Amino acid sequence: MSQYIWVAAFLLLPIIGISYVFWHLWQLLPLPAAYKYIVLGVLTLGIFTFFANFGLFHLDNWPMPLATFVYQVGTASLFILLYSVLLFLVLDFGKLIHLVPRNLMFHSWTGTLALVSILVVSFTYGYFHYMDKKRVSIAMHTLKSLSKPMKIVMLSDLHIGYNNQVGELNRWVDMVNKENPDLILIGGDIIDGHFRPLEEQSMAASFRRLHAPVVGCLGNHEFYSGLDNALRFYEEAGITLLRDSTMSLNRINIIGRDDRTSHKRKPLGELIQGLDKSKYTILLDHQPFHLEEAEKAGIDFQFSGHTHDGQLWPINWITRAIYEQSFGPLQKGKTQYYVSSGMGLWGGKFRIGTRSEYIVGTLVNP
Repeated sequence: MSQYIWVAAFLLLPIIGISYVFWHLWQLLPLPAAYKYIVLGVLTLGIFTFFANFGLFHLDNWPMPLATFVYQVGTASLFILLYSVLLFLVLDFGKLIHLVPRNLMFHSWTGTLALVSILVVSFTYGYFHYMDKKRVSIAMHTLKSLSKPMKIVMLSDLHIGYNNQVGELNRWVDMVNKENPDLILIGGDIIDGHFRPLEEQSMAASFRRLHAPVVGCLGNHEFYSGLDNALRFYEEAGITLLRDSTMSLNRINIIGRDDRTSHKRKPLGELIQGLDKSKYTILLDHQPFHLEEAEKAGIDFQFSGHTHDGQLWPINWITRAIYEQSFGPLQKGKTQYYVSSGMGLWGGKFRIGTRSEYIVGTLVNP
């Protein structure tokens, strides 16, 4: 029953938001009725393309440039709709307490230009802020014996596909290679949801350009894109996939959990059985739920992603209320955590109030 409630909310909330924004736009635009219909019709088409990303119209059968355009316009429109709702809510409140003059919101060129300007400035900033990847350096100290100090680059939530295509992926690969890491960890959601762009643009070859061993776990979007396709892609990309399994590399244990989406996911306690706990142990777990499990299991470091830190303000307020740690470093007992906001993102390429990042960890004895 809860699944149907979420689906209903997913469909209902955008409809309420669209109705609210369109009602205000009809009052605001200083145009004849015929032109208002045209403007609202174009906006409706832009928002409607959002649903093409969920199987409607068979997007993967369209020419690649058109499919890319529809995906990017559709997903961006959702965020623009959100900020339009927030702006009109602020204006309505301002009108209620007599701070916003009534004529600013009725048949007003001043109000129209102000609204458009705020949206254009906000999302232009959001785009360039997204493209500026933040390098985050963290120290990973341990008393356990190491074969050598290690430089570990950690990424999550690349979401490659129609949104982040091969040119962007190659830029990220070059950034990682410049770090000269000993190990690269990827915390899930490499794939966005559509497998076709990965095949047509040979994105697996981009991962093979990385100069260090790459170890990853699955995220929920690997299941959305089709698990068989995702598993094949990891293999073609030369990524060692840990799916409820472990490996040892340079006296380091690495545990990769299956994503919570999988009904076959094993308990962490089962995965650590027989593990040499004298070695430094890293856990890859895409979704940062039940962080206390890693502490109880004696994990030294857990890397997660999934949250995107909400991607846009004020959504990050929601993710920070849902998760014990939705972004950044955390220490619980002897266990160190980092929850990444992600290198890429889902949907519109905007970051407002959050950042895109990659983590450079230095694992050393003090």
